[in-house]
Amino acid sequence: MNNSKIGLQKTLPVFMSFIVMGFVDIVGVATGFIKKDFGLTDDLAQLIPSMALFWFFVLSVPSGILQDKFGKRRMLNIGMLLTGFGMVIPFIHYSFPVMLVAFIVLGIGNTIVQVSANPLLHDVAPREKYSSYMSLSQFIKAIVSLLGPVITTLMATMFGNWKLVFAVYAFTSVLAIMWLYFTQIEETKSSHGAATFKSCFSLLKNKFIVVMVLGIFMLVGADVGMNSNIANFLQNQFGLTLERASLGISLYFTALMIGRFLGAVILNWISARRFLLLTALVALISLVGMLVAPSVLMVQVAIFMVGLGSGNLFPLIFSIAIEKMPDRSNEVSGLMIMAVSGGAFLPPLMGMVSTNIGVKASFLVLVMAMIYLVSAGIYALKK
Repeated sequence: MNNSKIGLQKTLPVFMSFIVMGFVDIVGVATGFIKKDFGLTDDLAQLIPSMALFWFFVLSVPSGILQDKFGKRRMLNIGMLLTGFGMVIPFIHYSFPVMLVAFIVLGIGNTIVQVSANPLLHDVAPREKYSSYMSLSQFIKAIVSLLGPVITTLMATMFGNWKLVFAVYAFTSVLAIMWLYFTQIEETKSSHGAATFKSCFSLLKNKFIVVMVLGIFMLVGADVGMNSNIANFLQNQFGLTLERASLGISLYFTALMIGRFLGAVILNWISARRFLLLTALVALISLVGMLVAPSVLMVQVAIFMVGLGSGNLFPLIFSIAIEKMPDRSNEVSGLMIMAVSGGAFLPPLMGMVSTNIGVKASFLVLVMAMIYLVSAGIYALKK
């Protein structure tokens, strides 16, 4: 059996875990439907993505420590199991409090998945291609994010029950668990001994790591803010129906998917740090363009360009940080995924601004986040 076939046997089940990782992005389109079903205000509706993403702040570092003890593959399967279970909860009873519980379980499971999947991919990927593999894995995740609103709208129109998307996701989680369970992977071990809370947070003494961690915080906050507010923006500015406005989310994720695929190719010829700065600038300029565009078509073009620019920022920042300290990948991964909690903090801030000032004004929160990412790109390139 040749090496490429052996490589595929180990990388494909890891790549499938990124499909499960993408399930958390269902919070975007689900927010709109739950808000409509229960007549929620903007600020109350933004509790939904917060319930899913708050756990990245609380559990990422403990998950990194546990996977150092029990192994990345085992922890990844536990995370996918919890993610699948979270998808079953809406079928037990449908109410706003129960949906919050469902997204809490989904958030806990997805936290473990993200902490474990990225360093496990580092173990099965050729070292010189890790940045490219990271973009490819995020491309796979973007496909799932793109299909989420499409499947949800399809279930709502064909079967009159948008929640059936959760059944599809639960079944896929089971398949991913089974495949990875029967795949043997040799995992790298830290040369610094077992990971602890102290060893994780001691990495924050490194300025470079701090800048990258804050970069993930701002990026994911901006990504979730876009994801969960695009439909509201299009409804408010142009009077579109919820179903038509929700397709703007699919447009955003289409751009993410295309951007990540192109990134996986381009990163074979351009350095990750230079590409980080370039794509952050594209995202910032496009976001400003979205806010000043006078028509639906121009806003849609701007939304697409925001997605195209921001699509590779997560894998770029993550891979740059891991490559800085490869033998501390569990601890670095824990800190980086902890920063995913930015998705729990920025959307509620947007909701408060939207309720008190206006929907368009709330997007200035995302502009500030993008300005930081451009600054982080400049810092990374200089270092």
